[in-house]
Formats: sequence, structure tokens, C-alpha cells
Amino acid sequence: MLTALPSKSAEFRRVLWTGLYSQLVLMNVPVGGDIGDEIHTVDQILTFTSGTGPAQVGGKEQEVKAGDLIIVPAGTQHQFINTGPTPLLLYTVYSPAERKPTSVHKTKEQGDKEEEEGIDEPPEWSQKSKAENEKEGWVKVPE
Repeated sequence: MLTALPSKSAEFRRVLWTGLYSQLVLMNVPVGGDIGDEIHTVDQILTFTSGTGPAQVGGKEQEVKAGDLIIVPAGTQHQFINTGPTPLLLYTVYSPAERKPTSVHKTKEQGDKEEEEGIDEPPEWSQKSKAENEKEGWVKVPE
């Protein structure tokens, strides 16, 4: 069980926890860096804990800062750029999982490469429906 979240990280991306229906990831975008212009097939909720910069979501732009929360529905283009003087630190929840449960990317380039090579893929069980997981015994519901 994860009881406390790290307040900073040296890596660009680190998966902290992966469950049946969601995944918690810590990201550290260096000064002048960005997360990459992307579209996921999963929902994403990002909470910013430090730094500033423009957030581009679904063709709209706004500034983000510590304390902001951004929701990115599945299929929505998004990009976050660090234009501030300190790292842009954020926690993101993917639902369902988007990454391999043990993923640690020291740099954005490493993460991009592993994604392109099919190394950074979510586990098959995290992509199944609630009914499938219940049937296979992953979830036990008291009667």
C-alpha cells in the first residue's frame, strides 16, 4: 500500500502504483521541457504540485501552476510545457492503466523510445472489463 507520495523525483516518469482500473504516475518535467503532444485511449487526471507553464487540452490553452487539476478525457489531444524557472512536477492518474507497472523513465526520450518499441505497455489484466475481472477472480465481491 502506498501511504505517502514523493514530493519530488529525479526521473521524468515513474509509475508509483497500478491497480485493476487505474494507475498513479509521478512526472517531473525539466525547465524548458514538455510531456509531448499526445492522445491516449484512456482517461487522465493530472494534479500539478510545482512549476508553471501552458496546458494545451483539446485545442484550448491555459496556464497551469501548483494546485491545479486538469482532466483529459480519452481521445483528447494534450500537451503540457514547462516555461517556469523550476521543474513542473505532477501526479497523473490514468484509467485504465497506460504504462507498464514497473516503468521508470529517466528522460522523456527514454520513455518515448520504450513506448515506440512496445516495451512500456500496460498489463493485459488492467485492460479488462469489470465483469471479466470478477469472472476471473481478480475482484471478489462479498455476497
